[in-house]
Amino acid sequence: MPPRIACVALVVADYDAAIAFYVERLGFTLRADDDLGGGKRWVVVAPPGSGAALLLARADGEAQRARIGDQTGGRVGFFLETDDFVRDHAAFAARGVCFLEEPRRETYGTVAVFADLYGNRWDLIEPKRPE
Repeated sequence: MPPRIACVALVVADYDAAIAFYVERLGFTLRADDDLGGGKRWVVVAPPGSGAALLLARADGEAQRARIGDQTGGRVGFFLETDDFVRDHAAFAARGVCFLEEPRRETYGTVAVFADLYGNRWDLIEPKRPE
């Protein structure tokens, strides 16, 4: 098997709050929550059926704490693809996900930006289907 991106680290302030957001509000699956000792945990969440996952990494030190919620300099840095934008947008909004804009159609698909519990920006996107 060729190399693939399996996991991306997301710096968080609190493991349990981050797990609650991704599992309860976005419907992700908790793949791992292992105690590493010294207050550290290996916490992995992912959308159901997804190969890629997020490693929820609690900030360690002031430099990492300063990056919580701004890992990409204020731009969208994470993209959650769906096959039914209307369904998932409504479900997320009903579960308290904060959308920063109204849904819009772009040449590449239907999209709306939302913020996670720390303010990181995500696109919820349904790619344009081939005609």
